Amino acid sequence: MEELYNSFKALQFGGVTIYPLLLLGVMALVIILDKAFVYWRYVRLSASLLKLLEKYRFAWSDLEQQMAVLVPGNYFGRFFQAILDNRANPAWWVESRAADEALLIEKALNRGLWVLETIVTAAPLLGLVGTIIGMMGSFRLIGGSGLVNPTGITAGVAQALIATTLGLIIALIALFAFNFFSYLQSRTMDEMERLGTRLVDHIRMDQEKNGTAA
Repeated sequence: MEELYNSFKALQFGGVTIYPLLLLGVMALVIILDKAFVYWRYVRLSASLLKLLEKYRFAWSDLEQQMAVLVPGNYFGRFFQAILDNRANPAWWVESRAADEALLIEKALNRGLWVLETIVTAAPLLGLVGTIIGMMGSFRLIGGSGLVNPTGITAGVAQALIATTLGLIIALIALFAFNFFSYLQSRTMDEMERLGTRLVDHIRMDQEKNGTAA
């Protein structure tokens, strides 16, 4: 607790730019936690469902049974349901509806990433502004006769260093989070496309078996 208090007291020497930097840090933390929850809760598939989809032929009832286990709002469940709801239609129609649903899911997964990307750029710049303000305050204390106020000079340098350091730390955290969630998004959409192809191929096989034009 004492270390946390000392850290907070040290931040106070960072000047006015500390407050917008802390705001950016809180925003980044909220988005990171939100994205982590979304991927943990809504972007997961059971091993049994994946195994079923990899079969050459499977019963649609088995797929529906596996999907019933997924939590409501699961993105893969939404995508598969869009295909199931249209499987009686021609394959090209099913692909179109699946593509529409995939686009909505991609937009949902992309929500908030632009904020992280903005923080990556804005945080170091705000830290630089704090650096400039701190150094200007130090230079202002240097009189024309060359006399200085050592305490004031030290405070100005501390402000410059704290603002720069905090800005870089926030930017680095946001950068790593942005790249990580962008990777997860890309991997999720690739897996969705792959599994969607499996389902559409299954529909085509059913239509060919029944003599239905695809």
